[in-house]
Amino acid sequence: MEFSVPTIASQPRIKLFLALSRTPHGLLDMAAPALAALLWLGAIPPLHVIVIGFVTAFSGYTTVYALNDVVDFRTDRRKIRECGLKCAAGDLDAVYASHPMAQGLLSLRDGILWTAAWGTITLIGAWLLNTACAVIFILGCVAEAVYCLMLRLSWTRAFISGAVKSAGGLAAIYAVAPGCSASFVIGFFLWFFFWEIGGQNVPNDWSDMEEDRRMGAATIPVRFGPQRCGRIVLVCVTTAVAMSIALFWLTPARLSPLYFVTAVPAGIFLLLLPAWRLYTEGTAALASALFNRASYYPVTMLAVIFLSAVF
Repeated sequence: MEFSVPTIASQPRIKLFLALSRTPHGLLDMAAPALAALLWLGAIPPLHVIVIGFVTAFSGYTTVYALNDVVDFRTDRRKIRECGLKCAAGDLDAVYASHPMAQGLLSLRDGILWTAAWGTITLIGAWLLNTACAVIFILGCVAEAVYCLMLRLSWTRAFISGAVKSAGGLAAIYAVAPGCSASFVIGFFLWFFFWEIGGQNVPNDWSDMEEDRRMGAATIPVRFGPQRCGRIVLVCVTTAVAMSIALFWLTPARLSPLYFVTAVPAGIFLLLLPAWRLYTEGTAALASALFNRASYYPVTMLAVIFLSAVF
């Protein structure tokens, strides 16, 4: 099901900036750094790390999501002009407004200043936590810009998206454990890499497949079609759930057996079941449903890890 998103010039200005940064979605994504730190430590980090980390995580996701719209400004404006402004019902990325700059509700200058301001805060916070965190943030921003610029070049840009979504968690690991093990870092990276591709990137592009085809975009759904795309989604989310199980042995935290009792059902309900429905029926509405449900996976896994590590 799709609906046209109204262009409301009277929308409170702060909500337009929050829409630019997809803040409702970004708040859910902030669970990733928290669960990464908890998964390594097996305990709640020191208070100063929590405070600096919270501010840095919020500003970091605010920056990267806004950067996406800044880099894609002309592309989004052309897409709205030629294809109209549509999104799936209940789309988390359009709670306040969809692409406010491309709609003309915010200027490009506004978007650049907003992105730069939050980016500066992120750099300061990341540097205070660990210089490696600052490096990861800078690389993540560069990768996000490259991802946007590759829209009409190659479907492999989805791999970049997977890496960017893993960056927040990786930065959190280095914030609390500069000398963490390579096997744990790789395991965590693969977990969120496959979650992003199968549960976020491909389903989101699937919802926009017809518009992207008209725009000449080189996304996975456009390149491979619904049937093969459904298999890709199913393989990716299955791998993500498998990696969540493997991390039980990779993490130095002493997780209780409660982890298995809760992590596996969470993966089935939030990832595998909607992915299977998308694979068997292959509709844009089901792609949007998978995207929305998978968006709650990090915060759910944060609760799972907290219960398994602390109790």
